[in-house]
Amino acid sequence: MLISLTATNAEPSISTTNTILKKFLSNSLSRLDITAWTLVLIFFVGSSLLFEGDILLASVGAAGIILDMLCIGLAIEILIECLKNNKSIGTLTGFITNGPEAVCLLVGLLIGDIIFAASTPLGSNFVNPILLLAAAVICKQVTKTFSTNRIYTAITVTCTAFFAGSFFLLNPSQYVFWLLACIPVTLIFFFIRPREEIIENGEEYSFRPGLWLMPAIIGLTISGYCLDPVVSFAATHSHAPKGVIGFVVLATLTSWPEFKSCLVLLKRGKPLAAILNITVSNITNIWLAAIGIATYLFVN
Repeated sequence: MLISLTATNAEPSISTTNTILKKFLSNSLSRLDITAWTLVLIFFVGSSLLFEGDILLASVGAAGIILDMLCIGLAIEILIECLKNNKSIGTLTGFITNGPEAVCLLVGLLIGDIIFAASTPLGSNFVNPILLLAAAVICKQVTKTFSTNRIYTAITVTCTAFFAGSFFLLNPSQYVFWLLACIPVTLIFFFIRPREEIIENGEEYSFRPGLWLMPAIIGLTISGYCLDPVVSFAATHSHAPKGVIGFVVLATLTSWPEFKSCLVLLKRGKPLAAILNITVSNITNIWLAAIGIATYLFVN
């Protein structure tokens, strides 16, 4: 899929670069972000007090999470600015925000643990729709968002969540049947996805997108991948309950890229792009898991 990244601006100087970073940093410092960071700090420091953890190290871990979330928000803002005149922005962000899941998959395959490798992309399929709803509520666009291609959205989200959950009920001898079922279905979902509107008169770029796109993608992938070990560090030293960490904190934080993408897209008046960000992300998660499972079956 080709991405048009033409721009009229000259190559930015150091001062221009600083201006760009300040602009997008200010966009990433919304009241929502500050509230989320405060809750992260309260949760881990509070847990260390309640469960006799190490307050200092728990605070360091919480600070690491906050810094990582800030980097993700900054990368998302720059990324969507780069792609704002592309008619497939929702599809593209759906692919790109799965960078952290792809890295986790690779790590799992390298250590020979297929459950770990597949759990991160497949687990995101349950959290992503919830975060889309949360973003729509925050942006006060619930009705507009969920009246946009609602049948396609409901079927795609339900089926991809079903495939994700059903994998964990299978034994290795049944993995091939899972692959034969999920790959054709998700390919159909991808190719019949709603088409985004064609942008005839695009907005002017505030910088050269060709220069900033790859750094934003790399930054997003690295930051998203680092969330898991940083959260684990904070959880270990705060002695926070493992059930709460696994099902609430970690699941939500590792889907922060998708959440921030939905927020930015909805604020820009692109509900279909926000929906495609989630549905394409869910489809891609199935494909990532399928690649990992096929590799596991091939080498074992």
